[in-house]
Amino acid sequence: MQILTTPKWRDYELIDSGSGRRLERYGKYILSRPDPQAIWKPRKNESEWKTCHAWFKQEGDGKGHWVFNTKIPDRFIVTYKNIKFYAKLTPFKHTGIFPEQAINWDFMQQKIKDAGYSVNILNLFAYTGGATLTCAQAGAKVTHLDASKSAITWARDNQQLSGLDKKPIRWIPDDAIKFTSREIKRNVKYDGIIMDPPVYGHGPSGEKWDFYKDFPRLLNNCYQLLAEKPLFLIINAYALSASALMLKNLLSDLSLKGNIEAGELILQEVSGKRLLSTGIFARWSA
Repeated sequence: MQILTTPKWRDYELIDSGSGRRLERYGKYILSRPDPQAIWKPRKNESEWKTCHAWFKQEGDGKGHWVFNTKIPDRFIVTYKNIKFYAKLTPFKHTGIFPEQAINWDFMQQKIKDAGYSVNILNLFAYTGGATLTCAQAGAKVTHLDASKSAITWARDNQQLSGLDKKPIRWIPDDAIKFTSREIKRNVKYDGIIMDPPVYGHGPSGEKWDFYKDFPRLLNNCYQLLAEKPLFLIINAYALSASALMLKNLLSDLSLKGNIEAGELILQEVSGKRLLSTGIFARWSA
């Protein structure tokens, strides 16, 4: 099992964690958010935590609201290398940016640049488009799929903000299983696939998604969509009550020739060497 620690960002830091929360910097704003895994003691004192610009108050069912100690714009810019994102403080405690994914972004960019040919990428459950934009910037054609039209609008805003509006990105508001099933019938092939499936969810027409029930079928669809000599297949998962070994075993079932890695996606505190796990991953690469 592996630990993938996110590379350093100019515009992001995990400052501290503990007592069920994490203290982070996004751009110039310091935010305090719940994190149920962080049950250890914070290393910063309470007064430093209280200097945050905003903190999230949990209200149940994953929702809540932000309490502001200072005025923060409805959206503000956060940059990773040459990619720019609009961050927003959502009622689900997220900002629309997942810094731990940067290590996957770098991985995919290098694979695409090294390929030496026109690469076709599928990004499922693509949300605000971090993987989409980094792959497009590297020269790939990208199909970006998400059930939420508002998430796709957010991703397209990020595309324009990053100056990538002329890159070949196809935006698809659809159910992942339905779309991939149609792509199989159309004999479409992809050189790389990345996905961030939730535990539970709904498609744009009310389709129900249950990871443990539906993911094996989706993965089989993705396998059928891979090109003859694919570059990678990456699975990220959050909030699953399961080990990364489960994802690794699922990839192993595909019998693809190459290398399979699996483990945890990690953020490292700037104040020391303490690590915070954010999710699990498994990735196959040629």
